[in-house]
Amino acid sequence: MLKALALDVEITFAQSNIEGELVDIIQASINKHDGIILNAGAYTHTSIAIMDAIIATQVPTVEVHITNIYRRENFRHVSYVGRAAIGQICGFGIAGYSLALDAIINEIS
Repeated sequence: MLKALALDVEITFAQSNIEGELVDIIQASINKHDGIILNAGAYTHTSIAIMDAIIATQVPTVEVHITNIYRRENFRHVSYVGRAAIGQICGFGIAGYSLALDAIINEIS
């Protein structure tokens, strides 16, 4: 949050454990937000609906995971979100969100 203040960037936070609500949040970003930083948790590996929502909105999206999903179970190596995102950051803990913010700012600048 401090980084966003220093960069004069406004951030809106949203959280849900419900796939459909995440799709609604992503779709609501059209003409409202310049980028999305998304940690979809286990939906990363299963949700074609979230992937489709990201593609449909065309809002630059960075996928973030606190852990390195490629050092975990094989099923976690598949990312539907990553197929729609401009990039993926994983394995850097919560610092990944700051890195994602840099990536979004770089993308829209």
